[in-house]
Amino acid sequence: MPDMSVLRKNMVRYQIAARGVKDEKILDGMRMVPREVFLPDGLAEFAYEDTPLPIEEGQTISQPYIVALMIAAIEPGPQDCVLEIGTGSGYAAAVLSRVVGHVYTVERHEALAEQARRRFRDLGYRNVEVLHGDGSLGWPEHAPYDGIIVTAGGPHVPRQLRDQLAVGGRMVIPVGPDPRLQHLVRVTRVTRERFDEEDLGDVRFVPLVGEDAWEEPAVIAAAAPARGSRPATTAALIREVAEPIADIRDVDLDPLLERIGQAKVVLLGEATHGTSEFYQMRARITRELITKRGFTIVAAEADWPDAARVNRYVRHEAPGPEAEPAFTRFPTWMWRNAEFHEFVEWLRAWNADRRDPDRRAGFYGLDLYSLATSIAAVLRYLDGVDPETAALARRRYACLSPWERDPAVYGRAALSGRYRTCEEPVTRMLRDMLERRLEYARHDGERFLDAAQNARLVADAERYYRVMYYGQAESWNLRDRHMFDTLATLLEFHGPEARAVVWEHNSHVGNAAATEMSARGEFNVGQLCRERFGEHAFLLGFGTDHGTVAAAHDWDAPMQVMAVRPAHAESYERLFHQASLPALLLALGPAARPEVREELRAPRLERAIGVVYRPETELQSHYFQAVLPVQFDEYVWFDETQAVRALPTPVREGMADTYPFGV
Repeated sequence: MPDMSVLRKNMVRYQIAARGVKDEKILDGMRMVPREVFLPDGLAEFAYEDTPLPIEEGQTISQPYIVALMIAAIEPGPQDCVLEIGTGSGYAAAVLSRVVGHVYTVERHEALAEQARRRFRDLGYRNVEVLHGDGSLGWPEHAPYDGIIVTAGGPHVPRQLRDQLAVGGRMVIPVGPDPRLQHLVRVTRVTRERFDEEDLGDVRFVPLVGEDAWEEPAVIAAAAPARGSRPATTAALIREVAEPIADIRDVDLDPLLERIGQAKVVLLGEATHGTSEFYQMRARITRELITKRGFTIVAAEADWPDAARVNRYVRHEAPGPEAEPAFTRFPTWMWRNAEFHEFVEWLRAWNADRRDPDRRAGFYGLDLYSLATSIAAVLRYLDGVDPETAALARRRYACLSPWERDPAVYGRAALSGRYRTCEEPVTRMLRDMLERRLEYARHDGERFLDAAQNARLVADAERYYRVMYYGQAESWNLRDRHMFDTLATLLEFHGPEARAVVWEHNSHVGNAAATEMSARGEFNVGQLCRERFGEHAFLLGFGTDHGTVAAAHDWDAPMQVMAVRPAHAESYERLFHQASLPALLLALGPAARPEVREELRAPRLERAIGVVYRPETELQSHYFQAVLPVQFDEYVWFDETQAVRALPTPVREGMADTYPFGV
């Protein structure tokens, strides 16, 4: 187990203070309170990640930043008397007790209330009192309160909580007509009769249940629409309407191509980064789009320099000067697998029959993790075409040279102020190259595209590693914006008739506006494509119920073949499992049966497994809320799936320059 005190200090520094909470009393309180003590057994290792976590009674402990934000919103004073509604594990009340004079907290679950009392007693927090009761009614015996914090979402601000607020006091409460999504509202009591309200942004809390809030049956019906007899009806409808897949190799995809129509961009997702059937089906659909619809761009969630090696190979171009084979960075199995290898060989064979290079299909990377490799590629290009600018580039990129192999360390150093940022020199390098675009491109064409994209990648990666410590939304949005901009650059380079297939995870290609990502302020490639291309963007997602997957337990840990748990009872995946078809295609877009779209429109859980899989915390780590028929135009289902067949990574003598995988 790592040193929790160090993790706690880093949490306060990078997740709380760096994101705008400046009150030292609050920061000190969060440094004092051990969050791991307030978590169930088995979750301590996640205590200082910036995420909510599940606790007993189906409740959650809020993410640290939200705890700090809500406390800061009531502008607490050291002698204040504060009421908290929704004790939960007791963590937020514990932090509050280090900031204000006295804390009263109300919890409707008796087991949680008693558990919190024991924790406060064991930790010596004597200025916290716990009541088992209806939080929507407050705790009138100790009113008025200088501040009230409500950690559950209600349909409105309860009247009795308003009445228990002191004049000049502030209350923060999540409010909204949907139990699954709310606005965080700050209520200030200006006079006995006047209250001012401010909207602090979208949030997602467990429902506030009580006499002046949600009634328990209504919450269950709204928050868990999959219960009851409806799933069987929906599953039967899926079975009736779906197009079964007996074999990936010979399934008739002409109906799917008709639904895709004249789309300029077709985005093919995956529910994991390590499932064989997803790779095989994406390859099959892509082959159809290339051979029957004239697509010439395959763009993937892969590093640009690695993909460039594959691109030269499949287009029968001279190999580059790189010393290492492609795809040796974690997670190697994501592209270094037999399924992708087979597609690469097919693409090379297809291009061999195309005498016109412009009709050959290429493979391109959209991601921005290849900082060191991209710097080297820019320098190689400039050495050949403009040695003077190459020397200038070396001086500018020297700023990043200490961090090339571990750029995340650069982000921490830049954020701490102990090291100057490299933003200005690397963006100036990109600007200089783009200003010479016509001069370089006149002679180099795609070679200049490659170099310019690597320069853009360095500039975006530098910013990415700086902002990643400010929170998930900022770094996620920067990465997906980079991937979308790279896709747009490829389409522009290849001309107005160019059409692209995109291979990325469901979380990147499904429309983020239809998921809880939007409530966190996140967008993705699918949403940007929908906004840019409208009906000419076709979004296709994948799902599975059970089987095996290639993944790791932690970042940079060894790959393992893990068992995928059967889908959660409240998920879309459970509905498709209940349809009792081994594999299927289901139209969700304009061509879909209206009743299918209507049946699937209720928000449900959806599973997303990346390169890290943690089955022991699967609900918290791998599920999110989504509206499937808005997220995707088509859904591909494989009930049972198998892990990809990973390829080894050794570099053989004489092979690295002639074959992209080096095997």
